[in-house]
Amino acid sequence: MAWESGVQFMIKKEVVVIGGGPSGMAAAIEAAKRGAEVLVIDANEKAGGQLFKQIHKFFGSSEHGAGVRGIDIGRDLLKEAEELGVEVWLNSVAIGLFAEKQIAVETGTDDAEKIVRVVEGEKIVIACGASENVVRFQGWTLPGIMGAGAAQTMINANRVLPGKKILMVGSGNVGLIVSYQLMQAGADVVALVEAAPNIGGYVVHASKIARAGVPIYTRHTVLEARGEGRVKEAVICEVDGKWQPVPGTEKVIEVDAIAIAAGLKPLAELAIMNGCKTKFDPILGGWAPLHDENMESSCSGIYVVGDVTGVEEANTALEEGRLAGVAIAAALGKITAEEAETEKKKIWDRLDGLRSGPHGEARMKAKDRQLADFRQLSAAEI
Repeated sequence: MAWESGVQFMIKKEVVVIGGGPSGMAAAIEAAKRGAEVLVIDANEKAGGQLFKQIHKFFGSSEHGAGVRGIDIGRDLLKEAEELGVEVWLNSVAIGLFAEKQIAVETGTDDAEKIVRVVEGEKIVIACGASENVVRFQGWTLPGIMGAGAAQTMINANRVLPGKKILMVGSGNVGLIVSYQLMQAGADVVALVEAAPNIGGYVVHASKIARAGVPIYTRHTVLEARGEGRVKEAVICEVDGKWQPVPGTEKVIEVDAIAIAAGLKPLAELAIMNGCKTKFDPILGGWAPLHDENMESSCSGIYVVGDVTGVEEANTALEEGRLAGVAIAAALGKITAEEAETEKKKIWDRLDGLRSGPHGEARMKAKDRQLADFRQLSAAEI
């Protein structure tokens, strides 16, 4: 096999995890603690993903970090992975996933020093997470308009304020939490707009915003962003029952930034590139790879975990990663099938608990559909 300049020879690993966020690190830890050799590939300067943006305390039970801040959970994960000998490549991007479980990985930050390594994994975990959706309106490309996740990264990871007078678009948990964190960082969140008739996130988060005096406009959307060089004004308006702007209801708000929290979609490109079967489900954020009870995709030996399988919360991502890690350890012969089944049952019980209740019921049904579709696919191929 010929290799061009700048490409290193094949590197082989037992387990390769693409993405060092909550699900990827959990999968790496579970496989490594049972004796597997694990490599994690992450595009960022630091692994841990969304956890290091989450300065708020987690909800739920003690086993899911209730009362613990996401950044502290992230630190614990990285420490455990290091102690277990998990190898981590930072500033490394998986640019291709090919036959025979080969991954092309571009590493380095300086263009002159970047190299492409080809890594072959006996088992591969795709844990790429999700990307932000956009809302298009007149002027939406002006500087100062960004995803809520980008704004959160700026304040919590980079310590940079994206603006002083910020409009938040979207009232899901991301929009509500990031609004509060922007205020904690010193910004004035001038308003929050939501096209739906009701707030989409938890009441406890919305209450913080309301108590701080931030007006929340439901049945509203952004009609236009105005400004020279960067956004200076936002024009919002009411929407009718068909989501169309209502003439005569326009309000002009002075802003220097607009953050958009319009949901996320799975980053499933690597799975699709490799031929993993996918299906569209709006509850899960769009096209997501199908998988079985072990988080294994339709491509043997390739596992999918976290938001790439459907957008949920950090705790479910952690549990899906643990599930894949245990399953991989069993598949590699590191533990017996009986040991794996015992541990997997515990994880599935915790996952079912996380997806129960009024906010999780829709996701529970969506994930059940995902498993049913995989079984149907497998039956059709036999």
